[in-house]
Amino acid sequence: MWTNALVPRARRLWEELARVPVSFPPPGGVKVVVSPRSGLCPVGWVGVVALGGSAIATAPSESAAAIVRDAWGQLPVSAVANGELVRRVPSVGQTLGPATLSYVSPAGFRPVSSGTVVMEQLPSAHPDLRILERAAGPEDADEAALGEIMSPAFVLRDHGQVVAAAGYCVWPGRTAQVGVLTAPEARGRGLARVTGSAAVAHALSAGLLPQWRARPAASRRVAAALGFEELGSQLSFEVAAATA
Repeated sequence: MWTNALVPRARRLWEELARVPVSFPPPGGVKVVVSPRSGLCPVGWVGVVALGGSAIATAPSESAAAIVRDAWGQLPVSAVANGELVRRVPSVGQTLGPATLSYVSPAGFRPVSSGTVVMEQLPSAHPDLRILERAAGPEDADEAALGEIMSPAFVLRDHGQVVAAAGYCVWPGRTAQVGVLTAPEARGRGLARVTGSAAVAHALSAGLLPQWRARPAASRRVAAALGFEELGSQLSFEVAAATA
């Protein structure tokens, strides 16, 4: 198992994104800190990341942090990023996630070849990517965030149109956040695996840690096919008294 090697690197990313000094506690523990500028969640929300059997959480205020600590009480780590359980807490408002956090090592990576299909590389600002985003719809386009990638976009075309694309942003801790997008009419053909594989290979060659953050089951299956290990989850939610 490569989990032991991947977890510390993944944790360093989220500890840095917390934007206040915090470390993941020993297995089974949850550390809640106040961080109004946290990168774990939208501004004013609570962000939770569980990785490797323990979790950290950021809250926008001390009052919100107290509510979170009281609500969780003796809950196991597996429950603190469980969207259904968190939504049962009376003071919790909107939620985002949970998203599964998956990572892959060079040894664990299982590349997928494009075969006879020609793989192209495009800049993130290329208009053909915007056409793909409009075809996929705003929710899927926002999830993939191809407009924010720092790598080339690795794309496949069908009859001249880009029908699948993947790339990555470089996050703190030399982490490559991978984004993949496929046009609705081209799904189910394995194209996400092909473009995703190209993006992951590019990230690994640069010495980066590929991260696959996904909510849809289909996206998680693509990550698993490429050798990613599901090591944790991320959840964000509003607390009613956070601004009180």
